[in-house]
Amino acid sequence: MYIQPQMNLRPDYHPDLTVVLLGTGSPRAFYGRAKPGAAVLAGDKTFLVDCGGSTVDQLIKAGIMPQRISDVLFTHHHYDHNGGFFDVFITSWRTHITAERVFEGRSVPMQVYGPETTKEIIGKMRESFEFDVKLRISYNLSDEAGSLIEYTECNEGVVYDKDGIRITAFEVDHRPVYPAIAYKFEYNGKTVVISGDTIPVANMEKQATGADLLVHEAYNKSWLDSLTAQYPKHEKALSNPAKYHTTTLEAAAIAQRAGVKHLVLTHHIPAPEANPEAEQAYIEGMAGIYAGPITVGRDLMVFELK
Repeated sequence: MYIQPQMNLRPDYHPDLTVVLLGTGSPRAFYGRAKPGAAVLAGDKTFLVDCGGSTVDQLIKAGIMPQRISDVLFTHHHYDHNGGFFDVFITSWRTHITAERVFEGRSVPMQVYGPETTKEIIGKMRESFEFDVKLRISYNLSDEAGSLIEYTECNEGVVYDKDGIRITAFEVDHRPVYPAIAYKFEYNGKTVVISGDTIPVANMEKQATGADLLVHEAYNKSWLDSLTAQYPKHEKALSNPAKYHTTTLEAAAIAQRAGVKHLVLTHHIPAPEANPEAEQAYIEGMAGIYAGPITVGRDLMVFELK
């Protein structure tokens, strides 16, 4: 007899602002590092910030059924941040069946937030799976409203303000990718900022001032410099991150100047192994700049701000 593995589902209601790191990798494939994404839970809402490949699998591992996702917030449109959208969109819309329970599919339009390029890019992705959508409406009798997308494009300003949850988008600098934005979440007296991809910008320090948690991308410059010296023919590919990303030491300086209570690193380049020794080497020098706690993010880490 087949027995389906039990899932440890997260509660339907979160009284405290909670962040789950779904993917802490980058465009490069690393063992144990999914493409970028984070779930932010507040009250009875679950927000998805970016959705790289394998997001649906990561949501399930985190105890978050995809059917809970009706709000997706994009920071920018590199493929590692939006490549999992097709799966998220369809899976959240479909009713899911286990041996013991039915999870009702999303019956409302997907709310998609992002910078000004979002409707053009995600709209084309949505058009590409129209064949699948029509079949699910006509044959599976899926709710037609769930096949729709409603867009909120905003580079700077409040994009969500309901039931005590406030989400603010603000511009960062990931050129040549433009526009690129970060998000600030406020709920129940707590604040979380998720950077997206960016070089250091004053806007980050402004918006993250006093934040309880700053989830910021970072790469280790000395590790990349060492790799460049070892593999000179790959110098261009290895040096490119320096042009539009933030070093670990720069992330520490941002957190210190902003008075952040806890700094979490993500989007690691190159990704350290998930053990204390490698992670300590990855953040070498940061403690001399930032006085607060530093966490090297791992996939499926959970941060509950009580």
